[in-house]
Amino acid sequence: MSRRLSILDEEDDDPMLSAVNLVDVFLVLVVALLTAVALQQQSQANETVIRNAGQPDMEIVVRKDGQEIKYRGNGGSAEGQGERAGVAYRLKDGSIIYVPEAGEGAVPGAPAAPAAPGPARP
Repeated sequence: MSRRLSILDEEDDDPMLSAVNLVDVFLVLVVALLTAVALQQQSQANETVIRNAGQPDMEIVVRKDGQEIKYRGNGGSAEGQGERAGVAYRLKDGSIIYVPEAGEGAVPGAPAAPAAPGPARP
């Protein structure tokens, strides 16, 4: 009694089977490429991280275009290290207007700073 396996007798001549296999291969390729692009975009993203906020050893780390720049505080505040450059006003609609100071360093042709708002006079 010899038995023949029916699997060996069948021939796979269905063209749809090879097309389905090609679609599967291309889907795997597309997923791999999308993953690679997402990882590359994530590594090149601009990011700012503040470590130990409000502490004397506070550090600001800026990652820009794949480079990391660190800024460290000296433990004190920045009082007295600058000069007044102008006045900013917040309007009722929420917008902010900056008016540079008149004098040295002012933009030529810019209007002088208006008087500080106060009570209306009769």
